Amino acid sequence: MNDNRRGRLFIISAPSGTGKSTVIKRLMELRDDLYFSVSATTRAARAGEEEGVAYHFLSHDAFDTHVRNNEFLEYAEYIGDFYGTLKKPVLDHLDSGNDIILDIDVQGCKQVKNAMPEAVTIFLVPPSLEELERRLRNRGTDSEEKMLKRLARARTELTEKTAYDHTIVNDDVHRAATEILDIMKHE
Repeated sequence: MNDNRRGRLFIISAPSGTGKSTVIKRLMELRDDLYFSVSATTRAARAGEEEGVAYHFLSHDAFDTHVRNNEFLEYAEYIGDFYGTLKKPVLDHLDSGNDIILDIDVQGCKQVKNAMPEAVTIFLVPPSLEELERRLRNRGTDSEEKMLKRLARARTELTEKTAYDHTIVNDDVHRAATEILDIMKHE
């Protein structure tokens, strides 16, 4: 979409299990000129996740090196693992006039918004806490202890939704993606 304008930065945050990745995937299908920032993480890859597509999977040492070299736009710890957004690819896309989506947590959003106040922030919420728990349990990827930590963290994150420019309920993936596209057209 390079028309001699700077691209726009859209931050999408949501508690774990809200369906954020599914909504973002749908957005990418509906708008082929949108770029997705692939985050770096120290967590192990889940079944089916590819390096450079789902995440850049880094060792703790490699992640620490990026931190020391100030190469992250934001980074945070989440349930024992680190996640971060590398600056260079994001800034390169924006400078080229491309709109980009960051899929980051509440902590990361605050860091990016402080550095780039023009970023448009969108918070995706589940239809209910009961539905969120059902989604997390159906995933089957976490121990009971880790799932309970995710639920506790989700309750805390949901209190932050008022700090975002927009809040979208994800009760239907297509509808949620369409609402976000409408926000993108008008921001």
